[in-house]
Amino acid sequence: MWESLLGTLLKQLIKDGTLTVHLNSGTQFTVGNGTTPQVTVHLTDDTLPSKLIRNPELAMGEAYMNETLTIDNDDVRGLLTLVVRNFQGGNLPWHQTLARNLRIAKRKWDQWIPHSVAKKNAEHHYDISTPFYYLFLDDDKQYTCAYFKDSAYTLEQAQEAKKAHIAGKLLLKPGMKVLDIGSGWGGLAITLAKDYGVHVVGLTLSSEQRKAATLRAEEAGVADLVEFRLQDYRDNTEEFDRIVSVGMLEHVGQPQYPTYFHQVEKNLKEDGVALIHFIGRSGPPGNLSPWFQKYIFPGGYTPSLSEVASVVEKTSLEVADIEVWRTHYDRTLYEWLIRFEDNLEETRALGYDERFIRMWRYYLIASELSLSDMPHVLYHVQLHKHQTTVPITRDYLYVDGAPQPHTSFPEGFKPRK
Repeated sequence: MWESLLGTLLKQLIKDGTLTVHLNSGTQFTVGNGTTPQVTVHLTDDTLPSKLIRNPELAMGEAYMNETLTIDNDDVRGLLTLVVRNFQGGNLPWHQTLARNLRIAKRKWDQWIPHSVAKKNAEHHYDISTPFYYLFLDDDKQYTCAYFKDSAYTLEQAQEAKKAHIAGKLLLKPGMKVLDIGSGWGGLAITLAKDYGVHVVGLTLSSEQRKAATLRAEEAGVADLVEFRLQDYRDNTEEFDRIVSVGMLEHVGQPQYPTYFHQVEKNLKEDGVALIHFIGRSGPPGNLSPWFQKYIFPGGYTPSLSEVASVVEKTSLEVADIEVWRTHYDRTLYEWLIRFEDNLEETRALGYDERFIRMWRYYLIASELSLSDMPHVLYHVQLHKHQTTVPITRDYLYVDGAPQPHTSFPEGFKPRK
């Protein structure tokens, strides 16, 4: 019964592209219109059809991790492209549409993140192993979207451009005090201190990140300008000239947005500037995939711009500028994936097994496709408390008065069509 029902549902879902399914019973079927991508999968667990029907997003990722779902030529990209394309085409079965709407409705419970849960969530992802992350990140260990101001940039150049662009928007002056909410492995804070002469307090809930960032600040000679704290953003009571938060809002949880932005309001001086850099939806509110929630980012969520703006407008903060980065993050994830695949032996040497490797491959490819083929972008929301704190044009950000166009991509990278 479950096998027959799975075939019926996949026939309804897959209209564009081709999927061939080999079931454990020996039965096989093909759905789609015969066009590419053409993907063949093998289900080696008799219980998998029922799991895929009940919770396809979770079950498919788990089955790939556990090798109860295998793909010819290990074509994860092809399978996920096929699924995403048809999902975006509105072909989702009615019961899955209902399940998705129910998940959106219960976000207040799923994303309620008190202090203890926030720390646990951070440890789940960021305390894996610092050496593992160093295998695929750029030289400065930036684990957020790079800025490909020039399409020929390497990942290192694009991450340097990202930090310079952020620094420009913060309008830094030597001696200023800066709060970095979600400071990661310290690269941004160290750069701001070293290149702009500011004092930075970086907040993280990851012991591994704090340890690595503190050591890096000492090695860079800016330990007197940078302090990394193991502290929840909600517990900071100081005032700062500038506040920056890069890739942190996605971990806050939608119910905490009022708390988050009121905290920025409290920490920011009257003549201060804040910059919030985050992955967001260019469409209406939604929910994070159950697989991502369980294995990658517990409590994570990428908000719509309306969810952020509606909270900001209830504070004394004013939006000075909003910039939308399109294609930059899928390019960043593509670069990470290449480095990840090139360093699999080193990953194994660190003690990680094949299941872990499949999980991360699935995560990186799925994330890239969510930015290239789904309504996700990268937002830069610049905030201040008074209309004239930030210049009224963006000319101050560009030496030549205009940004460089984003015109072409290197071979092998395919931006959204």
